[in-house]
Amino acid sequence: MSTTQEATATSLLRFATAGSVDDGKSTLVGRLLHDSKSVLADQLEAVEHASRNRGQDTPDLALLTDGLRAEREQGITIDVAYRYFATARRRFILADTPGHVQYTRNMVTGASTAELAVVLVDARNGVVEQTRRHAAVAALLRVPHVVLAVNKMDLVEYDEPVFAAIAAEFTAYAASLGVADVVAIPISALAGDNVVEPSAHMDWYGGPTLLEHLENVPVGTDPSEEPARFPVQYVIRPQTAEHPDYRGYAGQLASGVLRVGDTVTVLPAGRTTTVSGIDALGTETDIAWAPQSVTVRLADDIDISRGDLIAGGAAPVPTKDVEATVCHLNERPLTVGAKVLLKHTTRTVRALVKEISYRIDIDTLEQRSGASGLEVNEIGHVVLRTAEPLALDPYSANRHTGSFLLIDPADGTTLTAGMAGEAFDTTSAAEQPDEED
Repeated sequence: MSTTQEATATSLLRFATAGSVDDGKSTLVGRLLHDSKSVLADQLEAVEHASRNRGQDTPDLALLTDGLRAEREQGITIDVAYRYFATARRRFILADTPGHVQYTRNMVTGASTAELAVVLVDARNGVVEQTRRHAAVAALLRVPHVVLAVNKMDLVEYDEPVFAAIAAEFTAYAASLGVADVVAIPISALAGDNVVEPSAHMDWYGGPTLLEHLENVPVGTDPSEEPARFPVQYVIRPQTAEHPDYRGYAGQLASGVLRVGDTVTVLPAGRTTTVSGIDALGTETDIAWAPQSVTVRLADDIDISRGDLIAGGAAPVPTKDVEATVCHLNERPLTVGAKVLLKHTTRTVRALVKEISYRIDIDTLEQRSGASGLEVNEIGHVVLRTAEPLALDPYSANRHTGSFLLIDPADGTTLTAGMAGEAFDTTSAAEQPDEED
């Protein structure tokens, strides 16, 4: 078995859904869970009972997520609802995210770890501002795969030209943001068309159902094609009679592959050494790949502590000046001059907000300069000055070591989610014309 096959032997897909209230997202999630046999009998019975009380002849599958919607209405800060289900082919973690502009932070939270985003569109309305916003957030977070689910096809008489026009417009817009993999699927969540079972009403569509695509979309990346990044969580020095000289560095491999004999650089110090040993679950091994948790031993005694980064391949250059795209998550604005804590992998350092270069209008992607602060849900480009050097990769190259959080030093609350480097080419994207063809 190859390294790639071993690394992806347990097939798990994390995906996020986004759509406005009227697009039928709750019904889609309910249909997906129901038709994939992922709903417990008592849950289904409760839904059937509630539906009968409302005078409905058939179960309203949207009720499967009603409790989550109620939580949202109570004003919970990070109100992403996670659902876990599985089929014979794959396990899934579904992040059900709200789509309104005032919940941009929630979609950022749900999609930050997703490998696929399902963007829901009402076939009657086509691509609207909400749709563009969802595509922009998916592009911002470098979600590798996007599904355009054109819902309510039953209300447009399963008309192929309607679907084709929406798919062409969305695909062109997503491409302008740098989203390369877009799959459009015509569905009716209410009737169950092309969600789990193929539709009998759209013989013109020869592609997969939504579940088929979710089961077969490539998961993860090939670790051997990524540079090794190993944030140190803990230094192990037993100093016992059995292990008097043992010195190991424990953590989770964020990306890439580490082998015994590899040359690595310890950051931010910049010292170079080689991997002398790797321990996994108490057993010595010659190789480790992301996202394994292991203990790494090095050939040289180097002053290493929690927060240092052991990097293979082309190592990032440590810097105290961090330029990043951020999404502000807190009700308190992020202002120029604010003193914060910056948490990057296992390292937390003091930082100062030196500059807010511009705010991004998430609807038009226009860069609005002159902002003195970022309000909750706003996305912008900032310059930070840290008290200690950090080894960040560009987020576009590595989602794990290119991301960070800004934290309030006074009470420890999370303020902002950050992505090192530029978000996307907003200039060319904003100038992208609206095409009907």
